[in-house]
Amino acid sequence: MSEMDDLAAFAVLVEAGSFTLAAQRLGCSKGQLSKRLSALEARYAVVLLQRTTRRLDLTAAGAALLPQAQALVAQVERAHQALARLKDEMAGPVRLTVPVSLGETFFDGLLLEFSRHYPQVQIELDLNNSYRDLTRDGFDLAVRSEVASDQRLVARSLLAWHEMTCASPAYLEQYGEPQTPAQLAEHRCLLNSHYSGREEWLYHQRHELLRVRVSGPFASNHYNLLKKAALVGAGIARLPSYVLHSELADGRLRWLLRDYQTRSMPMYLVHPYQGGLPRRTQVLADYLMDWFRRSGEALDRL
Repeated sequence: MSEMDDLAAFAVLVEAGSFTLAAQRLGCSKGQLSKRLSALEARYAVVLLQRTTRRLDLTAAGAALLPQAQALVAQVERAHQALARLKDEMAGPVRLTVPVSLGETFFDGLLLEFSRHYPQVQIELDLNNSYRDLTRDGFDLAVRSEVASDQRLVARSLLAWHEMTCASPAYLEQYGEPQTPAQLAEHRCLLNSHYSGREEWLYHQRHELLRVRVSGPFASNHYNLLKKAALVGAGIARLPSYVLHSELADGRLRWLLRDYQTRSMPMYLVHPYQGGLPRRTQVLADYLMDWFRRSGEALDRL
């Protein structure tokens, strides 16, 4: 046993008032406890306790040492309590709501990675494009493309995505690659039916706005369906950059018209305003911020 252990045993012994009770609290025998006290007295070359069959009396040396020993025990107890609180804060549910396309694209892999680091945190993921009142509906975090002027909410910039014009190598081999936005009028384009102006695609170059009328065989309000159609060579699609990480990286889709700018949209990580987030929620929020930062850097390198 270390000197600190012996000091703690001394403090417990004085508090208990008997070797029997102290040994029970420490989980050792009375003989072992007696040896630890003797070792402590030998180390300091003093007598700490006057022992009789009925009582234990502190000597002057014991009285001087006792407050230090008690402080040591209290410090150890505080350390245990701090770790227990941290463990409690790092366990339990976190409710998170995100747009459907974002959740379907990579939140499964992202959260699986997070769970390997924090297995006691239980994440409830809600995929929904509708507005959610975080306080009323009981959500801890949300990812949103727009942030209303709601003083109950705190918003942190998560990522900025832009639309990318893309097609599969098979499509480009059959129909050729457009070199300018105007040439899209001659191609099979995959339209987003969520937008009322889906047949007009806008591009910018050197402060000039270019409008192109497009048409094609398929329209959908679902980004991942449009991506699947592009992957099988059905046409050219305009998709958010955040749904294209792996397809662009492995060459299943190619980024077209890179010299022309398209619309860009921010996304925010939002949570209800509080004096301080629970530890498990703060850790997940920080993890999301870092994950999207790294994803954006990877996309910039393509």
